[in-house]
Amino acid sequence: MNGKIRHIYPGGNTPEGFFSYYQYILGQQEANRIICLKGGPGVGKSTFMSRIGEHFVERGEDVDFMWCSSDASSLDGIVLKQKKIAIIDATSPHVVDPVNPGAVDSIVHLGEFWNGEALKKCKSHVMESNRKIKQWFGYAYNYLAAAGDLSDALAAAYEDAIEDGELYKIAAGIVGDELSHKEIALNPGQMKKQFASAITPEGVQHHLDSLIDGYERLYMITGPVGLSNARLLNIIAESAIYRGLDVEAFYCPMKPQVKLEHLLIPQLKIAFLSLNQYHDLEPWEREEEIHLIDMNDIIGWPRLEEARPMLADCGRRMSELIKEATKCIVRAKKEHDRLESYYIPNMDFKKIDALRDEIIGKIEENVL
Repeated sequence: MNGKIRHIYPGGNTPEGFFSYYQYILGQQEANRIICLKGGPGVGKSTFMSRIGEHFVERGEDVDFMWCSSDASSLDGIVLKQKKIAIIDATSPHVVDPVNPGAVDSIVHLGEFWNGEALKKCKSHVMESNRKIKQWFGYAYNYLAAAGDLSDALAAAYEDAIEDGELYKIAAGIVGDELSHKEIALNPGQMKKQFASAITPEGVQHHLDSLIDGYERLYMITGPVGLSNARLLNIIAESAIYRGLDVEAFYCPMKPQVKLEHLLIPQLKIAFLSLNQYHDLEPWEREEEIHLIDMNDIIGWPRLEEARPMLADCGRRMSELIKEATKCIVRAKKEHDRLESYYIPNMDFKKIDALRDEIIGKIEENVL
């Protein structure tokens, strides 16, 4: 049987610019090997990783495919989960260098297989494309920064109207039902931070279905766009960690450092998902045990009566700004495609394919 595939974003386009959780892809302590893949655009890094990932999926290995938020068809990394090996794109904008060279990390530089003399002749074109890419991403991040301010306004309004007692009652009920049987551990669990969704050239994309494959209980938390479920999810996450359970925390691209959106507790096969117009997942006709939590029920709506027109306007304008940011990311991708066109004809892909096969062989023989 084929292994399981999960689709994750290790970084994303946010109001803070490009935000990376690359350090959580595979920790130094747990990793057997982390390969930092170097080389310019169009040198074949994504294909290199994709084919290695597909090879091991076909042999029963579970693989996390880490996708690029700026190109839906491009990979930023893969993790061979049972073998505890990661291969990651270590180039801009997510520059990664070895932390423990040789012991854990190694570098593979696909630039060894390009025609440097031919690329020198493209110098002015390469530099101009890079300038335009940076410019278009700058425009996108300006739009997202404005959208982020509106998102903050929505979050503040809803947070002020939340009935705290009801929120803590929900949290206590979940902790009692799902975690009370686990004792406080001497060694706390670990939290891994990532993104389940991203603002891409195709708009806001997510792969929640791949993340919850094999989970037995789903808590689906619904509410208006802008409402943060982070307070509830942080209580659950901390309760699990105190009991020695590892958790996977997925953050919102609009507030990447603090707004926890989705939470997985793999050892208990329990998932907590925040659902709204950007994260749609129908609860009906699913095999998992479903628990629905409607956050609308614990909002003191009378407090927001006068603010309702403002909230609607904030939501509408935020959506428009995200769409404008997406248009800029599309322009950046088109320019990036042009940049790749200077590299692709000047690469020796046969040698890259041979290197890929060599690495696959070393992984299979445990001599990487």
